[in-house]
Amino acid sequence: MSDADRDSPQPGVLVVRRRIAASAAELFAAWTQPQRLMHWWGPRGAVCTAAEVDLRIGGRYRIANRFADGAVLWITGVFEAIEPPVRLAYTWSLESRAGPNERVTVQFAAQGDGSTEVIVTHERIPGAAAREGHERGWIDCLDGLERYARH
Repeated sequence: MSDADRDSPQPGVLVVRRRIAASAAELFAAWTQPQRLMHWWGPRGAVCTAAEVDLRIGGRYRIANRFADGAVLWITGVFEAIEPPVRLAYTWSLESRAGPNERVTVQFAAQGDGSTEVIVTHERIPGAAAREGHERGWIDCLDGLERYARH
């Protein structure tokens, strides 16, 4: 994962970056259109089986990850900022777990060569174990997005 640069600006915050050979508009669409999202989303070993996206401020999203053991994990949240094709911000929580919402901001920074740096900032992470899990998950998601963008 040498192309995934991880930073730790402060406890409870994770930043994962990846430069992908696609335009910011293409990647923004892949992130926000359910039929595209389902092709690449999820950590290694999981399949995205459903995606619902109400792309407006205050709109909700729900994404289902099915794991090899058959368990389905639903991620849900509310959009707080939508600036196509450069930025998204939304709350993040697992439907199966109570607790405060985390927050994800995704930036799509167009580069001069036609590629885009995707910067995922995940905030309000409740502890080290959760942060490690999110780090693996985001790296795997960006691997999937990069593979999807090649097709």
